[in-house]
Amino acid sequence: MDLRARLQSDLNAARKAQDKPAVLLLGTLLADVGNRRIELARELTDDEIIDVLRRGIKKRRESLELYEKHGREDLASQERAEIALLETYLPVGASDDEIRSAIVAAIAGGAGNIGAIMKAVMVPLKGRADGSRINAIAREEMAVGS
Repeated sequence: MDLRARLQSDLNAARKAQDKPAVLLLGTLLADVGNRRIELARELTDDEIIDVLRRGIKKRRESLELYEKHGREDLASQERAEIALLETYLPVGASDDEIRSAIVAAIAGGAGNIGAIMKAVMVPLKGRADGSRINAIAREEMAVGS
C-alpha cells in the first residue's frame, strides 16, 4: 500500500473511532499532500509525501519549543502527540553509526569541509537522517580528524 493510501485508510479508521485529534491531524496532512500535488501538477511519490511529513514535523517541533519556552504545557503535550503520530509514517531512520561511517567515507574520499561532507552524505541518507544530526556528527568527526 502506498503512503497516501495508508494515510487515507488511517484517517477513515480515526473517523470511525471518533478520534478527533487524529482526524484533524491526518486531514490536515492529507490537505498538505493535496496542495503539494497541485503545486507539482502530478501525483506525488512516497518520498515526496515523506518530505511533506517532515515539514509538518519540523513545524510542530518549532511550535513545541515555543510552547515549552512560554510555559504552555497543555499545547506542548498536544504538539508532542502530533509529532509522535506523524513519525510513525516515516521510514526507519539511519543509526548514528551508519551516519558516522558515511561521513568517514566522505572524508576519506576527499571531502575536506563541512559543505562537501554534507553534500556527499545527504544523497545516500536522504529521508533517513535529519540534516542537523548529520551536521553534528560531521563536526565531531572533523574535530577528531584534525
